[in-house]
Formats: sequence, structure tokens, C-alpha cells
Amino acid sequence: MMDLARWLGVSHPVLQAPMAGVQAHAMAAAVCNAGGLGALPAAMLSLQMLGEELTALATATSAPFNVNFFCHTPPRPDTEREAHWREALAPAYREAGIDPAAISAGPGRAPFSHEVADVVEPFRPAVVSFHFGLPAPDLLARVKGWGSKVLASATTVDEARWLEAHGADAIIAQGIEAGGHRGHFLSDDLSTQLGSFALWPQVVQAVKLPVIAAGGIANPACVRAAHELGVAGVQIGTAYLLCDEALTSPLHRAALKTDAPTVLTNVFTGRPARGIVNRAVRDWGPVNPLVPAFPLATAAIAPLRAWAEAHGHADFTPLWSGQNRSGCREGNAADLTREFAAAWPV
Repeated sequence: MMDLARWLGVSHPVLQAPMAGVQAHAMAAAVCNAGGLGALPAAMLSLQMLGEELTALATATSAPFNVNFFCHTPPRPDTEREAHWREALAPAYREAGIDPAAISAGPGRAPFSHEVADVVEPFRPAVVSFHFGLPAPDLLARVKGWGSKVLASATTVDEARWLEAHGADAIIAQGIEAGGHRGHFLSDDLSTQLGSFALWPQVVQAVKLPVIAAGGIANPACVRAAHELGVAGVQIGTAYLLCDEALTSPLHRAALKTDAPTVLTNVFTGRPARGIVNRAVRDWGPVNPLVPAFPLATAAIAPLRAWAEAHGHADFTPLWSGQNRSGCREGNAADLTREFAAAWPV
């Protein structure tokens, strides 16, 4: 097994999953300074915000860090589909006193581009990672030209092989237990999605690249189990959501402390993502064919979310979480990172 930590330039083969909306540079810096690989989620940041966050992260740590981007193809707006979706939401709009005609498109999530690369290039991050495949060859070559190592998510063996063939340097094997958006990109068929303990060893056998396990890793025992399946390292997300450095809202934090189930749902963004079941999921999901394509779906539900949150409810809030949140606890991210690192056999 390769020494992933040495290859990445960090002390431990423990990666913090990039979690857009619930963490920023403070979380990444804490993990980096504890010897892991912290990650900055950049898919929801404007160019100005991205520059500010990268500057803050580079100031807060001298250790290597990861910057994460999406690689989806932005869809064309479909007015008919949008109208049908808003019709489905109409009862909730009436309850909240919202005029659907006044709802405009939200900021969404932008894919990696040359404009984004212009902001990132001066920082030359040690690692750049991608969700939903890889960017176009010219963009990928540009990133590699900085000396950055490229990591990308795979949810199937076929995706892992595709990433290896198209220029990834390491594979993040994302089991179906993982919270947040699924990283699938070759097929939308959710029946192809495997559990972590089925996926990880198959990917290890299928590719020659380093494989990083993700999905359901919530405590030191999970770290040791992943190691036994032959992976080179672990990526952990949900366990960090209650940490001091997380931007997780009070409503989201409260939900994480319950035993409510999680499910894959597309009702919040238009793409399957794992979160805690709430009213939106029960009323319109989990997976609804009327939902506009990712990321256009965020616009219609945003005012309902704002209305409910203003009244102290998380009925329409995406409560992203993995299946195993038993490791979530309050405290600082550095201590949690060290705890996971200590479990990795040497």
C-alpha cells in the first residue's frame, strides 16, 4: 500500500470532505494544522469570495490543502418543467404567503472554468479535487501544470476506471452511505450505487491509482476497517459537522443530534444527495421526476426554506448528513482529525 500521507505532503492519510454551505477556510485550516488534508469547498463561491477564502486559508496554514470544484454541465432552463415543479410546491407557497411569480433564479452552483482557474492559479494548491467527473482536458492540464495533484470522486468501478483513464491522480471511492451530493457522472441510475464496503475493495482491485475511502466513516473503528479493505486513506465529512469551526446552522445541528433517518433526495437541488428526512422530502420526494435539473431546482425551494427557518423550522432546509452520524460531536476539528489519524495502522 502506498504512503498516501507522504504523497500528499501531510502527516496523516486523513482527508476532510469538502462540504459546501456548512464549512469554509476555518475548518480546512484546522484539519491541515492537525496533519490531515483540509478541503475548501468552492462550488458555491463567487470569484471574489473564492479569492478571499483562498487568501484566508493560505494565511491560516502553511500545510498542503485541497480545493474542491464541481464538473457538471449547466443545464438549459426548462420553463415547462419549472412551472410543473412550482405547481407541485403551490400549497406550501400559499401556506407561507409566497408569490411564486416573484421567485427569481438563485446563484446555483458553477462548474470549474478558466475564470475560476484564474483565481486559483496564484495559490497553486497542493490538491485540487472534483465532483461529478473531471473538467475538460485543457482545464485539467492547466491544473496539473501548477503541480497540483488531482483527486476525483467515483461511485462505481466503471467511474473509477474512467477517472484513471482520463487523468485523475487518485480516486475517492464514495460509498452510498456518504452525506451530501452523490458524485456519480456516468449514469443517473441509482441502482448502480454501491455501499462502501462493497465499493472500496472493488475499486482498489480495478485501478492502479491510490484509493481513498469515503462514506460512513464516523469513528476510529471505521478507519481501521477501511484500512483492512486496502485503501490508502480515508475521507471524512459528516463527523465534522458539529465541530466548532463548522458553519452548520443551529437547525441543522439539532437535526444531526436526532436519530431521524437519511435518504437520497433530489428535491433540494435537482441531483440526488443524502440528507436527513424532513417535510420537503416527505411531501415531494425523496426523488421526484418534476424537479428541475441540477442546480436549477434550488431557486423554487429557496423562499420556502427562508420562510421556515425564520420561524425556527427546518422543514425545507437540506439537512445533509451521511447514514452514520454516530461520530458527530462538538469540539474542535483538529482534535477530531488527530483521533482519526491515531486509528490508522502504521
